[in-house]
Amino acid sequence: MQASLYESDLKSLPLVYRGKVRDVYGVGGDKLLIVTTDRLSAFDVILPEPIPGKGAVLTAVSNFWFARMRDIIPNHLADLTLEQVLPDPAERAQVAGRAVVARRLKALPVEAIVRGYLIGTGWKDYQQTSAVCGIALPAGLRMADRLPEPIFTPSTKAEVGIHDENIDFAQAAKILGDDIAAQVRDVSLRIYKEAAAYALERGIIIADTKFEFGLDDNGTLVLIDEALTPDSSRFWPVDEYQPGVSPPSFDKQFVRDYLETLDWNKTAPGPKLPVEVIEKTAEKYREAQRRLTGE
Repeated sequence: MQASLYESDLKSLPLVYRGKVRDVYGVGGDKLLIVTTDRLSAFDVILPEPIPGKGAVLTAVSNFWFARMRDIIPNHLADLTLEQVLPDPAERAQVAGRAVVARRLKALPVEAIVRGYLIGTGWKDYQQTSAVCGIALPAGLRMADRLPEPIFTPSTKAEVGIHDENIDFAQAAKILGDDIAAQVRDVSLRIYKEAAAYALERGIIIADTKFEFGLDDNGTLVLIDEALTPDSSRFWPVDEYQPGVSPPSFDKQFVRDYLETLDWNKTAPGPKLPVEVIEKTAEKYREAQRRLTGE
């Protein structure tokens, strides 16, 4: 099994922020070093054990999509190498393969979620209201049904440990302004449609996904954070998909399903995971990477 990194410890750069999965360091005044660790969060709780190699998978998959979608929207990656930012070989070895240098941008306070299938909170919403985030849907849809057309269902960004809240487009426009909200919606739907078609050819259904955006100094919209990874998306194997049931997936759903069998109240601290759950989850992430990027 690949060596794991639960928490990075870089002395040469100032730590700006430690999130659920990423450790972010300052590089001068205008750039960041983003380290994707092997931490795993479920139900907004960071679990006590890492999933070996997960951070490297997320980094590789994100970089693959950033390159692929470059013609649609600029991304946050800067043109500095890891060697330039971390001259110390020991520090570099600690984060190699799981760190990127990014431009420091003004992150938008709304998460852009696109759903192509009816699952998760969207399914719960639909059962109660026949709509998802205010978007009316046809009657009679089943769990995991493909939607007639992908829908944009934004959410607020919450602090670590607090659940994000689904909102409708009008609320997103109130927060972001009409022009930026429309740009975010349109580009999110376009990226999702292109990525979903590509993934489908490789045996993966992208049921839904979450994007994050920022603005540069000129007010240009930029894709940031991660893109179309097993952490930010729901990936289902095409050959095991059937509507009416929750399909198996290439992500932490395997961990979530295990946690649902426990007598745990979904607050910190999270429970320890059995070795077989950790190994199976790591393999799911690697398989998603292999299928999507060929690596």
